[in-house]
Amino acid sequence: MRHTEFWNRMESALGSGYARTWAREHVLSGLGERTVYQALDAGEEPKVIWREVWKALHLPANLR
Repeated sequence: MRHTEFWNRMESALGSGYARTWAREHVLSGLGERTVYQALDAGEEPKVIWREVWKALHLPANLR
């Protein structure tokens, strides 16, 4: 998954105004107690991050 697809999914799930705020402030245990931005900066694959976001937001299976 490319970064652009990741951010498109984030914006679809959370809205364009809130997605990046959530990514900056919400700590995910599945990412080692890091935020989305911290995980991306550390080189984590967007696909791995999306799976953790998907779990945290309890999104439907078809969005996985």
